[in-house]
Amino acid sequence: MEKISLNETYEQLLFRIPLFRDLPQNIKHSLLDKLDYSVYDVEKKDIVAYQDTPCKKLYVLLEGKLRVDIIDGLGNKVMVEYIIAPRAFATPHLFGSNTTLPATFTAIENCTLFTATKESTFKLISQDSQVLHNFLCVTGNCNACTVSRLKTLSRKTVRERFVVYLLENRIANSTSITIAHTQSELAEYLNVTRPALSKEINKMIKEGIISMTGKKIEVLNEAALKEYT
Repeated sequence: MEKISLNETYEQLLFRIPLFRDLPQNIKHSLLDKLDYSVYDVEKKDIVAYQDTPCKKLYVLLEGKLRVDIIDGLGNKVMVEYIIAPRAFATPHLFGSNTTLPATFTAIENCTLFTATKESTFKLISQDSQVLHNFLCVTGNCNACTVSRLKTLSRKTVRERFVVYLLENRIANSTSITIAHTQSELAEYLNVTRPALSKEINKMIKEGIISMTGKKIEVLNEAALKEYT
């Protein structure tokens, strides 16, 4: 990683993340003065942070995409999610009794990373109620995402995991789901093999449960789908 300057474009991206979004202008002006921060160019395949190491910084991905992986108790590498900029990550692990990072964050394309020290971040949060409110909301949303992820991985069969994924990503009262991943990425996300996932999707299509065109899936039989939840 190579250290670079924070330009106006990066600053605008920083204020788009939920942690710093919709702040009064006077707070925005003073925010960067209060943070002890650095900005980095990150090359593809660089590891930004390692699993089982202490979280000592506020991390914000300004540009690019990261892959998040965990090594489970059996030594298997499990893909958790992709982080797409602009977004803060690992935020819930910055403070508390256990600040150990639960995953490894790897750049899968060239990225721009903003970091700030834990001490300066804590000082900023403690001095401004709006930033504190945003921080608590971000942490709550991250915890909700973790619960959702565990709900998927707790299922035993390929079909059950795929169905939970579909229902988690479906807009309310809609029969359509647009998958954000390629089939290879989705297989990794569900912690199954790509052939097994492809086979199960084809079975569900033949059974008339779903139809699929590209990344768009249409639910044809809601009752059959919910049998696997």
